[in-house]
Amino acid sequence: MIGGMDLPVMPPVAPMLAKSVQGVPLPNAKTGDLLYEPKWDGFRCVIFRDGDEVVLGSRNEKPLTRYFPEVVAAALAQLPPRCVVDGEIVIPGGDGLDFEALLQRIHPADSRVKLLAAQTPASFVAFDLLALGDESLVNEPFSRRRELLAEALAAAKAPVHLSPATDDPGIAQEWFTHFEGAGLDGIVAKPLSMPYKQNERVMFKVKHERTADCVVAGFRWHKSGPVVGSLLLGLYDEHGTLHHIGVAASFTMGRRAELVEELKPYLTDDIGGHPWGEAFGLGADTDGRKPGAASRWNAGKDLTWVPLRPELVVEVAYDHMEGDRFRHTAHFRRWRPDRDQATCTYAQLDKPVAFALADVFG
Repeated sequence: MIGGMDLPVMPPVAPMLAKSVQGVPLPNAKTGDLLYEPKWDGFRCVIFRDGDEVVLGSRNEKPLTRYFPEVVAAALAQLPPRCVVDGEIVIPGGDGLDFEALLQRIHPADSRVKLLAAQTPASFVAFDLLALGDESLVNEPFSRRRELLAEALAAAKAPVHLSPATDDPGIAQEWFTHFEGAGLDGIVAKPLSMPYKQNERVMFKVKHERTADCVVAGFRWHKSGPVVGSLLLGLYDEHGTLHHIGVAASFTMGRRAELVEELKPYLTDDIGGHPWGEAFGLGADTDGRKPGAASRWNAGKDLTWVPLRPELVVEVAYDHMEGDRFRHTAHFRRWRPDRDQATCTYAQLDKPVAFALADVFG
């Protein structure tokens, strides 16, 4: 037991996952009936509540409890006295969900955590129910789990929300198109007959994919040896400043070795003349986003990198932007020797039409 907690489903729980598919899937003989929900862009969280005790579990099974005291308070106020609820911690911002603000919440100082909990309070979006009272529901079909969850949260109000859901693939397609403007990540389709399968990709997710032509201004070595791990991507703003906007990293080991040779002609020792040269020294980062910043979530990750003359242009696929950078790792498509690197600007990026987050919550 954790403290005095004694639930039919105990932490840690590895959340059930989804695999990527192209296009909103339709029910078929293999999947059976499907329920469609928005794909929330936040931290996956399984909440365990047993009376006055609450644990916020994460996807990697490390507790989030200390980072989100306002979510703990909301769970105590609005969730059933004994339950295990799967969902997402999100932070609503002025233009939809704010993942950057969410990242800032992972902070070692309690004083900072309390300050941010007041300044950028988080919400919890519930979409599955693993236990209620003394009953484990993990072997029950999702249809029953969802029905019980809807009953349990019938009176819920912000910052606790029941995720919208529909069994109509046409409505799901509309959500896929419009909800991106509120910062959501796509659509998830869930078989209604399926039990809860920890850490298995048995649901289906549909995510947006776009392409952009980016400047390759550096790379990182792969953790396994002297082959390329990732390409560092940049885009120019309207003032001519090159911003680091993310990485492309999905390569086979053979392709990683080939990239070493392809990048050799662009290696440079002119750190002072490199647009991200300050990232190698102690100078203040006052001229655009640069690579190499430490991550609180992956504190031990090696973020050292090798500079390249910013002349190579690559076409990459990406799902969506988070502020001025790619939200997730981009995927290499092809080199673009026909493109002038100076034309690789933010102006080329497609911007979704704004959509009110309140309308998503209903």
